[in-house]
Amino acid sequence: MMNRSDGMKFSLRLIVLTMILVSVSCDGQKPAAAQPPVGNGNRPPPEWQAATDLTYEVVAELPHDAEAYTQGLVLHDGHWIESTGKNGQTTLRRVDPATGAVVLKKNLVANFFGEGCTVLGGKIYQLSWKNQEGFVYDAASFQWQKNFSYTGEGWGLTNDGTSLIMSNGSNILQFIDPVTFKPGKLLKVEWNGQPLDKLNELEFIEGEIFANIWFKEQIARIDPANGRVIGMIDLAGIDKKEKRLEEDNVLNGIAYDPVTRNIFVTGKCWPKIYQIRLVAAKH
Repeated sequence: MMNRSDGMKFSLRLIVLTMILVSVSCDGQKPAAAQPPVGNGNRPPPEWQAATDLTYEVVAELPHDAEAYTQGLVLHDGHWIESTGKNGQTTLRRVDPATGAVVLKKNLVANFFGEGCTVLGGKIYQLSWKNQEGFVYDAASFQWQKNFSYTGEGWGLTNDGTSLIMSNGSNILQFIDPVTFKPGKLLKVEWNGQPLDKLNELEFIEGEIFANIWFKEQIARIDPANGRVIGMIDLAGIDKKEKRLEEDNVLNGIAYDPVTRNIFVTGKCWPKIYQIRLVAAKH
């Protein structure tokens, strides 16, 4: 019969053994440390947010269709969702980032000139330029669901997880309800106290609105609370190895992976999408 002393020793050995078994996974390796969910505020901000003006380092060059007149670019479920423009050439496409191959494509009728796009709640929202009409698709199948209307031109489109955010070529960003499509807040964007217009393709990144400026090799970082430009990202020379075939084949296209925090940029009919690292600009 086991005495009290032996029983205590046995219980202690059992507790230790249980702790070891719990701490080791079934393949004998310790499990990876759990990562905090994206967007819960537990992660420290990225280093680049400590600076005002930024420049870039190219991390990787990815293939891109040089005939795609890029108007909107989003990274969703491991693929690019891309909206392209020009009447008769407008498409919505899903693209393999590694190969540049188009794996799913929807063509718009010729009288629509495609503009920005974004993905929210399992739906793709796509703008047109002068038709004052946008389109909603199922994000998985590209099945058309409905049209929606807005006033003025459509340029860039992103979302903050709640509202659609649209640019129209001016210094005004419009917040739109993604269900009713009723217009909400108007955000007047100013840089050094002056209106900053020609805001084009948009991406919501780490609580900021990134905006291409048409015909500029710059991206504005905009505070969504007050419209103030926090700083500029200088992307001069990013495609210096390539030859632009048309004057308007300018920088346009920003995508973000919130899990890895990787940032990607491209332009209209550029043969590359560039993964970049943001670094503080030297003055």
